[in-house]
Amino acid sequence: MFFLKKIELIFIVLLLHLLQVGYLFSENVINYDIPEDYENLSGGIGSTTSSNKNSFSLPMKNINQSNKIDFFIGNSLFQRNWVPSPALTKASDGLGPLFSASSCQSCHISDGRGHPPQTFTDSKPSLMAIHLSIPPQNNEQALALKSKHIKSIPDPIYGSQLSNFAIDGISPEGEISITYEFIPVMFDNGKIVSLRKPLYSITNKNYGDLHPEIQISARVAQPMIGLGLIENISELDILKNIDLEDIDGDGITGKANYVWNKLEKKLSLGRFGWKASQPNIYQQTVDALFEDMGLSSTAIPFSDNCTVNQIECKQFQNGNSKEYDGFEVSNDQIDLIVYYSKHLSVPQRRGHDNKDVLAGKKVFFQSGCASCHTPKFQTAKNENDQSLSEQLIWPYSDFLLHDMGEDLADDVGEFLANGNEWRTTPLWGIGLTNKVSGHTNFLHDGRARNILEAILWHGGESKKSRDNVLNLSNNDLDKLLIFLNSL
Repeated sequence: MFFLKKIELIFIVLLLHLLQVGYLFSENVINYDIPEDYENLSGGIGSTTSSNKNSFSLPMKNINQSNKIDFFIGNSLFQRNWVPSPALTKASDGLGPLFSASSCQSCHISDGRGHPPQTFTDSKPSLMAIHLSIPPQNNEQALALKSKHIKSIPDPIYGSQLSNFAIDGISPEGEISITYEFIPVMFDNGKIVSLRKPLYSITNKNYGDLHPEIQISARVAQPMIGLGLIENISELDILKNIDLEDIDGDGITGKANYVWNKLEKKLSLGRFGWKASQPNIYQQTVDALFEDMGLSSTAIPFSDNCTVNQIECKQFQNGNSKEYDGFEVSNDQIDLIVYYSKHLSVPQRRGHDNKDVLAGKKVFFQSGCASCHTPKFQTAKNENDQSLSEQLIWPYSDFLLHDMGEDLADDVGEFLANGNEWRTTPLWGIGLTNKVSGHTNFLHDGRARNILEAILWHGGESKKSRDNVLNLSNNDLDKLLIFLNSL
């Protein structure tokens, strides 16, 4: 009797999963000969028609006219170059003492992707953040990680991020050196693609040695488009794509990251960042202001970004002032940056009804890519912001963590994410990367020089899909890339 009940339970669970993914609904079977309804509106009715350098920098078409002033003021703050204290204006001082960028825009090129720099020694701001962490060294650190109040243990001297710039009178922390080794990958038809694997080392260390167990993770900036829409997807809609038991047998499981929410003082679903380690746009913003530029706020009230071992660094004047809530960036300024970040429009698709694009879409689905790159969601009802409310959107991401294999691993854990796991990157706007950011570098550290290389780096849960791509004919491969470039 117990055995029969167990079989019945397994059947019910399987049935629910099949219903969830749409296998039993004929209306969810995709007709690849025609586009789906509203498929061209990647970001819902707020999508813009732009396909040029400024495509990622425009406000959503459906925001209230009265709110556009907030958007454009937020844009000016996003582009603002911060300066060291003391300065003639209190509105933009407080940079550093250590920093890796002097503005948000310097990493998010035209609100798009960053890329690995050729060198960190020139006068330009960094285009890549170098995250530093170590394994827990004692019970106290182990318990802190287990509590999920912190995402990682920083290096005791250099902290959680390498600062390759500093204000006058102090030395930067160091420089990152990147070399590449090249790995050939062969398609079944004999075509060979050479992948470049980055090797990182930190040189010119000005504050002593790094910890012997240092873990280095290089991260380029991600596109800013559609962030408010992502934040407005219901948690349940994201969680229902988890398949930890791999009931459908596709090898894809997915895992949610739960991270510390500084505003709500509790664990929340992670949605943003390469490892889904940020719960909302506000926290992503204040963390970036502090980690990248050394700017304090009510959320992160430290007067400098120096570690206790960087004694000289702590001697410099900060930019805290009464006019800005006692810190370097006021709550009003942060709210405006957040508003801007929430309402950057996603560009419409280009040629979504083209026969080659539709043929490539079929290849995309049949190769298994859509198992992680979930095409569409409907955002939740939002009484406070109609522009984000109940929008049918096409991000092509499930926003879950997936094991991507050893080749992409960085050995750095963040909350529930381990070194092999990465959040599925949204694909909307990917075809405009070159126009917007002037390059086609992809993946967390920009190692892939084009979309095809990015696909070929996939491993772990996505190895089966990658192998399916390696089996494609040249014609089908071309169609797949045409489809991806239409997103």
